Amino acid sequence: MYKQGIGDFKYFVGISSLSQVATKDDRVCVLNILGGESSDVTPVGHAYSGGNVVFGTAPGKRGQVLETALGSVPVYNNVLEGLNDGHRFNCGVIYLPPSAARDGVAELIRVNPELKKIFIVTEKLAVSDSREIRAMGQSNGVDIFGGNSLGVADAWNQVRIGGALGGDNPEEALRRGSIALFSNSGNFTTTIATYLRMAGWGTTTAISSGKDVYIQFAAPEFAAALANDARSKAAVLYVEPGGYYELDANFTKPVVACVVGRWKSKLTRAVGHTGAMSGGADDAASKEQWFLDRFGVSSVFTPDNPAVSAKGALVTNIAHIPAALTAVMRENACRPDFEPEGNLALKPWFSSHRGLSLPQALDLPVVQATAPYDAQIAALDKQVGAVPPRQSMKDASGASQMDPKSQVTSLYGVSMLDAAQYPLETNVSLALLHEPGGMNDRALINVAVSAFLNLYGHPALGAAQAARDAGNAPNTVLAAAASIIGPRGQAGPRQAVRALIDAFAPVKLENAMDESFDFSRAEVTDLSLFVGSEPDLRARAILAGLKARDVKSTFVQYVESLPGEPTTDGVLAAICATLAWGPLMRKRISRLSAESLPWWIQLFGSLIGASVPSDQHGPDSFCGVETKTVLEERSLGETAFSALFGLSPGTSDLFSFQLLVGLLLSNGPGTISAQGAKGAVSADGPEDPERVQLNKALIGFLTHSGYTHGGNGFEGIAFLLDQFAHSGLTDPGNPAHGLDLKALAMTYVESYAKYKSSKKTSGSLDIQKIPGVNHPVFKDKPVNHDPREMFVRQLFAERDEYNIFHDFYRTLVQSLFDAGVSRNVYCVNVDAVIAALLLKMLWQPYRDGTYSRNALETAAFTIFLYPRMLGCAAEIDDHMNRGRNMDTRTPASECRFVA
Repeated sequence: MYKQGIGDFKYFVGISSLSQVATKDDRVCVLNILGGESSDVTPVGHAYSGGNVVFGTAPGKRGQVLETALGSVPVYNNVLEGLNDGHRFNCGVIYLPPSAARDGVAELIRVNPELKKIFIVTEKLAVSDSREIRAMGQSNGVDIFGGNSLGVADAWNQVRIGGALGGDNPEEALRRGSIALFSNSGNFTTTIATYLRMAGWGTTTAISSGKDVYIQFAAPEFAAALANDARSKAAVLYVEPGGYYELDANFTKPVVACVVGRWKSKLTRAVGHTGAMSGGADDAASKEQWFLDRFGVSSVFTPDNPAVSAKGALVTNIAHIPAALTAVMRENACRPDFEPEGNLALKPWFSSHRGLSLPQALDLPVVQATAPYDAQIAALDKQVGAVPPRQSMKDASGASQMDPKSQVTSLYGVSMLDAAQYPLETNVSLALLHEPGGMNDRALINVAVSAFLNLYGHPALGAAQAARDAGNAPNTVLAAAASIIGPRGQAGPRQAVRALIDAFAPVKLENAMDESFDFSRAEVTDLSLFVGSEPDLRARAILAGLKARDVKSTFVQYVESLPGEPTTDGVLAAICATLAWGPLMRKRISRLSAESLPWWIQLFGSLIGASVPSDQHGPDSFCGVETKTVLEERSLGETAFSALFGLSPGTSDLFSFQLLVGLLLSNGPGTISAQGAKGAVSADGPEDPERVQLNKALIGFLTHSGYTHGGNGFEGIAFLLDQFAHSGLTDPGNPAHGLDLKALAMTYVESYAKYKSSKKTSGSLDIQKIPGVNHPVFKDKPVNHDPREMFVRQLFAERDEYNIFHDFYRTLVQSLFDAGVSRNVYCVNVDAVIAALLLKMLWQPYRDGTYSRNALETAAFTIFLYPRMLGCAAEIDDHMNRGRNMDTRTPASECRFVA
């Protein structure tokens, strides 16, 4: 049975005026007071209201308290305990989970006969629960606000109940005035109050109605309370689609209605307050027409089209509310409550052009921010580089992502198909600096990495050779060398990079290639980081290499200008600062990434060097090439090719090599190699980057690589060697090779068909796959394609280059289908492409007997390690900057014993 309330409502409404919604006499009980949202919000409202919360409940936590600026608020297991202790309240606030909200309302009503109002912050209440809540409130004479409400606030009474209206400083947003607010959106309630204050309008009562399907205290009740509130001259409504509440409301005072949500007409199911969606009569367009008819205006108000009447105005942009209200109130001969406090014109507090030249209309001047933001921005202005937020990075990455449809990975937004066309040194820049860089960057990387290739006399070479002699795979050989390139030897160049950033960032060095910069503006306190008293032969060789390549660098020139002999650490730091400066100033990379760059440079050079037997390292040569030539003339790609294959590359071979490097750079964050690298970082605790050892993280990648994951390119090579063993092939790049590829393919198809049939006859399901053929993602079409293979095929066609091994693979998949061995034409996958490209480069030395199958196996494995080392470095750097400690353990409930 419903209680009789005020007015002509056919249901109970106990509040006759907005002045009664939130008063100084109201006393509040908060259910789930220690919950995450309530523990943040309740103390602010309690202090703003002068202490209106008498107690709260949290099952099992009796005796605890919620600390506030006005003292402690006691906590009980339930409402009855608080009442029995002598506390009295007339308002209840619900912060309970959706499944418990109905029972919370029932508890409040059942044990407290003095209850008058309930405010439900909980969102996504079940419709059935909302119906029962409605019935309980009606039967017991209780006004209910919500659900999904941020509560109510009254600027005249300076009271806030049941939510976060006004934010952390409600006294700033909610200035006393003459305008009432009613909004489906809680956050926009505060935003609108702030916008109105800028235009000179203060507020009376602000109500966040909520936007669940049921709105308990809705527009009709608000309109009646508005009419009876002498303080309120007008109202602002923020309206979303769904429900007929606004149509049923009888507004007798001027109203500005902001109706939003036309985009929701494209949805097919309810969202929040959207009781009726596309095609309904309560969508946004329909509600707009309701208000246009009510106000007697023909169109939406905009600054260019000020359509208003004395009854009100309709806007569809909250930024237009202040101007519309001022225009409506002018029609009613009413002036603003106080002088405007500002305007809504865009006033940027800080800006970054990212190197772009903007037209004057877009190049807005920066203004001084209001307190306390001005101090925060001043601190931000001193910050150098990006600072990503910490987050869980298990199975996630801020560096790489894979397109699940094409299986093409991108690294910092660059597709591996594009990276495949970059030189090796460009991909070094992409991995470490988040962008490919330019010609100057390439020259710097060529010299810097090459300076650490030759490990003659270095213990890392001895460790690598010992691992090699013990019969270890290439990844273990490189891991042995990586263990020697540890943190102790990296302190000098890292400190030097830090010193350069500290000295040159405050004086706003814009371009690290500006050799006319006035060095007296920068103050480096410890010059011993850069120069010494004795000649440093490696530093001199690096500087000669930079000069020979006509490299531009403010920092290198600075080091050369200092009194003394430049050191290797100082020159390396200058190179790294030059490479990092642009991305650092544009906040593409963090300061940590910039300071880690010298270590990465030494690791890359040392590991490429360690992949070569020790007899290829001499006092003044590497792989038979004079050190001077390596530093001054050769690209990193050329030197890495020689290190890998022991050969000098031709133009075509070098292109194929760089293509392989780009394709293998990364395969997304879910790869085993990336997981190993990130697991190693997390084991050190990425949130304390000083403890993260980059060499150990690379070892994590190396130990997670093997003959199946990494070295599987050899499976394709072994397959091709078997097929072409007796073919007499001389030149795999000659399309006039004279071989019948169809016949060659059919010979294998026939043997594979017999093998497959015998396996099925014996009942075995363990049928060995053909290396490089088929892919679980690219299947179930008449003809299947791996987009990566198609890209490589088209690229070489444009270059007019032929590869018989690639051609054979394509003939093979068609022959499998023609012979009925496959139900469709399998794709040639990217592993087959890698094998075909690699074997073409090495076919001649293999045929001549100067390259063994074992050497081919080593090359196939190592060519995976070179580029994936770069890709994993990107993952490691990303995890250091962005990741939290991650627990990769499997729950015991998911572990099993297999007998």
